[in-house]
Amino acid sequence: MSRMIDLIRVSAVPSNLMQSAAKGSLSVPPREMIEILVYLAVHNKVFCEQAQLTLAGWDEAASRAVAGDATTPKEVLDYLISPRNLRPALLPALLANPSVSEKSLLEMAPGAGRDVVEIMLKSDRVTRSHAILNALLSNPNLSEIQSQTLRNKVEPSAPVPVPAAEAAAESRPEDAEEVFQAASSDEISEGENVLDEGILAYFTEHADEIAAQAEHPYQPIGGIHDEFSEADEPLATPAAAATASSGGGAGVAAKKAPAKKTHLSPNEERGSALQKIAKLDIKGRIQLAMKGSKEERSLLIRDGTKIVALAVLESPKVSDGEVERFATQKNVLESVLRGIPMKRRFAKNYAVVRNLVFNPRTPLDLSLSLMKNMLVGDLRNLSNNKEISDTVRKLATKMFKQKMESNSKR
Repeated sequence: MSRMIDLIRVSAVPSNLMQSAAKGSLSVPPREMIEILVYLAVHNKVFCEQAQLTLAGWDEAASRAVAGDATTPKEVLDYLISPRNLRPALLPALLANPSVSEKSLLEMAPGAGRDVVEIMLKSDRVTRSHAILNALLSNPNLSEIQSQTLRNKVEPSAPVPVPAAEAAAESRPEDAEEVFQAASSDEISEGENVLDEGILAYFTEHADEIAAQAEHPYQPIGGIHDEFSEADEPLATPAAAATASSGGGAGVAAKKAPAKKTHLSPNEERGSALQKIAKLDIKGRIQLAMKGSKEERSLLIRDGTKIVALAVLESPKVSDGEVERFATQKNVLESVLRGIPMKRRFAKNYAVVRNLVFNPRTPLDLSLSLMKNMLVGDLRNLSNNKEISDTVRKLATKMFKQKMESNSKR
């Protein structure tokens, strides 16, 4: 008995059945359904867009099983590993699958995003391949430590000195209580240097990542210049302010010296928070992300070190309003945007969901999964939004028409 995919390949299936196939509605095993969808997405001009949409939102567990199966057809694996279609959640399975060609990984490595790079660097297959490591070295999203580690692997004759903190960590294992104590920092106000249970649990859960990225400084996504992009005037040092107000000799300057301010302006407050954060190590930044002020959270959500940025979302102090703003930002890690709807509290907030879908930086598969909850008016606006991907815009148009037709029948 012929499989449905074989009938589709020879165009022996009626149009209505092809349409159902593109929507993933056929009664066939998940593995064959994915194979059918990939075939339509690649070869069928009529149903390719619908098939691509369906694949982007396909069940993660079923997709992961196919991605990790060495008997999965090459065309399917090539589709799933291509940068345009890659879902990061499937990448570990794809990297472990020997049927995924090294050529595909070599093509992906130079332009992979930070999240993808982190996953690749944890893969035994990647770390054993000098060709892939060399390709990763040209990736602009690598951190300084990642670059040094890669160069050390590729050029073992020129070892990179291990930072003292990392050497100490390797020579003497730290238990959870020691990690807890080490996180205290003089930069964090007295009364906050005793970690609560939530922060201790976070340190314990992510101990390996914290140790691996211990020397990562604060490097905000988008760069430091973004911190004051909305300011009317640049920050001035007290000395510069005094000079500017003098208009002459030191006596005049003394007369015109402003009284000591008890409140900082928003710009000065932000500058003060930025200076404070810049002095903290990764553990201090995690603690500040969970116990600090709103201003400090707004800076740390942009931290290029994922484990710090995600700690902001774990903070009991973070408000819905802050998260609504985070969901609109283009200068945050993709993992932050993925992490927001994983918190039930935020996933139930319609403004958060809407902002994520309207954010062009939100991963395609996440946007598509959230769109089913959109209101008619927002679907209309989304369909006309030129900043987001064509796939999201076309699906928004389709959903808008369907909901309008449904409302007209009532």
